[in-house]
Amino acid sequence: MSLTPSIACIGFISKYDNPLHISIFEPHSATKGAFLEFSFLLNASLDIFELRTNDRNRVDQDLGMLQAVDERLSIWGWQTGTGTRIAVIVDMWGKQGRPSTGLGIKSEDLKPVFKALQTAYIRLLQNPFYTPDDHTPIAATNRRGSAGEILSEKFIAEVKRIGDVWKPGLEKI
Repeated sequence: MSLTPSIACIGFISKYDNPLHISIFEPHSATKGAFLEFSFLLNASLDIFELRTNDRNRVDQDLGMLQAVDERLSIWGWQTGTGTRIAVIVDMWGKQGRPSTGLGIKSEDLKPVFKALQTAYIRLLQNPFYTPDDHTPIAATNRRGSAGEILSEKFIAEVKRIGDVWKPGLEKI
């Protein structure tokens, strides 16, 4: 069995920098403290998101690799037209938790993931019962919202599916 990189975490971050949704995948989901670790990594990438989105020469929503955390993990970014940021943390060791022998991944390998995640988010926004204004820090402070997290089971299942099926070279998810 060849060792291929896999998705370790997917995070949706609002334009107000609060996390909307975080999904953690195997083998990390079984690790104690994984949610805190990945929340920290997503938060640490916000400054890089800010730098990349302020680049006037940028013409694409794909922000590429934001940072390599270590030889195992790297954070990749995408920003929607509404300012919502999607971050994908890739584990180069894969689901087996051992170093892969491949050459790595390119930005093109993750475009299908980001497009599928953006489509899932758009479908969530099209739901008349979902109100994005309830997911802001101000709404949460006024006890009008749900502290920002997305609770839609359909959306969460789709994000999980996307993270589970991705592998480098996949052209459509």
